[in-house]
Amino acid sequence: MSSDLKSHLADLMRAALLSVAPNEADTSIHIERPKQASHGDFSCNLAMQLARSMQRNPRQLAQLLVSELPYSPLVDKTDIAGAGFINFHLRPAAKLEVVRAVLEQGEAFGRSTTGGKRKVLVEFVSANPTGPLHVGHGRGAAYGGSLCTLLAFAGWDVTSEYYVNDAGRQMDILALSTWLRYLDLHRQPDEPLPFPANAYQGEYVREMARQMLAAHAERFLRAPAGVIDGVPPLPDPGRTDAAAAQIREAHLDALIANAKRLLGEEWQYVHDFVLTEQLADCRSDLEESGVHFDVWFSEQSLFATGLVARGVERLQKAGHLYLQDGALWFRSTAFGDEKDRVVRRDNGLYTYFASDIAYHLNKYERGFERMINVWGADHHGYIPRIKGALGALGLDPEALEVALVQFAVLYRSGCKAQMSTRSGEFVTLRTLRADVGNDACRFFYVLRKSDQHLDFDLDLAKSQSNDNPVYYIQYAHARVSSLLALWGGDLATLAAAPFDRLEGAHELALAARIGEFPAVVETAAAELAPHLIAFYLKDLAAEFHSYYNAERILVDDTAQKDARLALAAAVRQVIRNGMTILGVSCPESM
Repeated sequence: MSSDLKSHLADLMRAALLSVAPNEADTSIHIERPKQASHGDFSCNLAMQLARSMQRNPRQLAQLLVSELPYSPLVDKTDIAGAGFINFHLRPAAKLEVVRAVLEQGEAFGRSTTGGKRKVLVEFVSANPTGPLHVGHGRGAAYGGSLCTLLAFAGWDVTSEYYVNDAGRQMDILALSTWLRYLDLHRQPDEPLPFPANAYQGEYVREMARQMLAAHAERFLRAPAGVIDGVPPLPDPGRTDAAAAQIREAHLDALIANAKRLLGEEWQYVHDFVLTEQLADCRSDLEESGVHFDVWFSEQSLFATGLVARGVERLQKAGHLYLQDGALWFRSTAFGDEKDRVVRRDNGLYTYFASDIAYHLNKYERGFERMINVWGADHHGYIPRIKGALGALGLDPEALEVALVQFAVLYRSGCKAQMSTRSGEFVTLRTLRADVGNDACRFFYVLRKSDQHLDFDLDLAKSQSNDNPVYYIQYAHARVSSLLALWGGDLATLAAAPFDRLEGAHELALAARIGEFPAVVETAAAELAPHLIAFYLKDLAAEFHSYYNAERILVDDTAQKDARLALAAAVRQVIRNGMTILGVSCPESM
C-alpha cells in the first residue's frame, strides 16, 4: 500500500512538473518518508533537484510546484519545509487503507518486485569442515540466512551456497589428528603417541577415532615407529618465534606424509570419513538453526573438472602472471592489492587463492548476475585481490559484493563470557542455541549492522521481559492472537471493517508504522541490511503495546471493535512477515 501511495504522489508531482517546467519532464521524482512524523507522511525533494538547472530559489520553486498539484482525495494538505522539501499530509482514510491491504495480501504484504527475478548467489558461512561451528560462525549464518530471505522477499531469484573447503591442508591435518587418536586407542594410557599442539585438539576428534575403532577394529593400525620416522624434532614448547613456528608446521607436514605413505589407499578413507562426519554435523547444526543452503559446493570439484588449471591458464595468457623462484605469481598489485600473490607454488601445487579464483569464475559461468560473499571482517584485505583477479579474467568485478561480518562477543552478568574451554575448544553454536534458544540466537545476531561489533547479552536473550527485543516482539504477536481467539470471529471479515472508526492518535500512528514496512524491506534489501527489519519490528511492537495499553480493543460497539481488531490483525501479519525474514518464530501464546 505504501508503494501505491508513493506512486500516486509521484504522479501528482509529475503533473505539477509538466505544468511548471515541461523541459524537465524526464527528471526522476523521489517520494520518501520524512525522518520526523511532524513533517508529514511523505516528502519530495524535486524543487531542490531542479533549482540549479532552472536557476531558481528552491523554496520558491517548491511553492510553484505545490500551486500546480492536482487535487487528490488522499491528500489533506501540503507544506514546504527546510530548503525546499514538499511534505504531504494524508487524510486519515488514506493512511488506514494499508490495514485492508495487509489483511488482503497476508504473507505477500511487503514483498517487492525490485529484484526483477534476477539471479543472485549468496555464499556464506563456508567454514572449513574441520570441527563444530562456533559462536563466531553463528553470526555469519544468521546474517546470511536472513539476507537470502530478505532478497527473495524483495524479488530476487536467490541461491544460497556453502563453499566446502575439502581440498586443502586443513582437511589433511584433521585426518591426521583423527588417525593419531585412533592409534592411541590401541596403546596403553601411560604411553600415548606424541600429539602435535598444532593438530586438532577437540573431543570431537577423539569421538571420530572411537567411531573408526568401533567400525574397523585394527584396519588402520600401523607401527608407531613408521609414524614418526624421519619427522623433525619439535622445538622447545616455550619458543614462540617464527622459526619455531615453521619447524612445528614442518613436523606436522612430515607426519601427514608418513600417514599417507603408511596407509596408502586407506588414507583416502580416513580423509573422507572425517570430512563426511564434520560436514554432516555442520549441516544438521545449521538446519536446526533454521539456516538452509540450496548448494553445498565442493572445492575438490574445481580440481576434478580442471577449472583451477583453466583459470590460471587464462590469467597467464592475458599476461597477468609471472614466474619467480619457481612459483607462479599473480600481479595483484596492479589491481590495488598490497603485494603480488602466488597461484602455484614451486612444488607445482596450486594455492588456496588459485582455487578461490576458479570458484568465482565458476559463479560467473553459472549465470549469476550478482554474487554476494559473506566474509568475516578479518577477510577485508582479501577483497581487492579476488576482485583484481576477476577483472584480470575479463569479468565485471562489480558483480561481486562482499558483506563483512564482525565477531560477536558473549556477555553474562555484565562480564565478558569465556569463548573457549581450558582445552582450547570454542563455545559451539549448538551450545549457544541450547542456552538461549534458536529465536534469540537468530534475532540477537542481526540486531546490529553486520560490520559493526556485536555484544551478545546472554542474560537478556533468555529473559522474559520488555527489555528483550525478541520477547517484546513475539509478545505483541501473542497478544493479538489472544485477542482474536477471545473474539472468535472470522478473520476474513475484518478486511471489510469500517476503518473510518479508527480516529485516535494511537491508531493513526500504528497504521502509519504498518505502512512503512514495504519501504523498509526495499531499503534493507538494497543495503544488504537485515538489521533494519529488526529495528522496524521493535518500533512496530512498541507502537502496538502502547496502543493496547491505552485503548480497549474488544469494546461493545461492534463496528469499532471490528475496526480495532482489523488493525491489530494487520500488526500481527506484519510482525509475522518481518520475523519470517529474520528466521524467528511467532508463538500464538506466551
